[in-house]
Amino acid sequence: MDESNRMPASTMEDSMSRARGARLVYFFFGIIETLLAFRLVFKLLGANPGSPFVSFIYSLSGFFHAPFAGIFSKSTARGVETTAVFEPSTVIAMIVYAIIAMGIMKLFVVSSKRPDQVEQGL
Repeated sequence: MDESNRMPASTMEDSMSRARGARLVYFFFGIIETLLAFRLVFKLLGANPGSPFVSFIYSLSGFFHAPFAGIFSKSTARGVETTAVFEPSTVIAMIVYAIIAMGIMKLFVVSSKRPDQVEQGL
């Protein structure tokens, strides 16, 4: 391989650090989105909150749902055995966390470019 085509070691380390950071962002926000998706489905299907797994999901997702609680009122549908609840605030939370994750990823992309590339929109 030609030496002129090689990346400097510091540039390669920076690139690997950014890639690791990007994977961590995807992992962290993926967990949040998954918890909120489970919460949404469990509420919609009227899952028993007394069930240990459902209670566990509600308690974990509650922390990420809390800032959005009360934005919209919940709608409920009473069934014979269960009550289905639609929480629009959970959907809003999922959208906001996805936008935050995309913004952080965009920062990784912008920070990996040279200033002249950023100014030119490359």
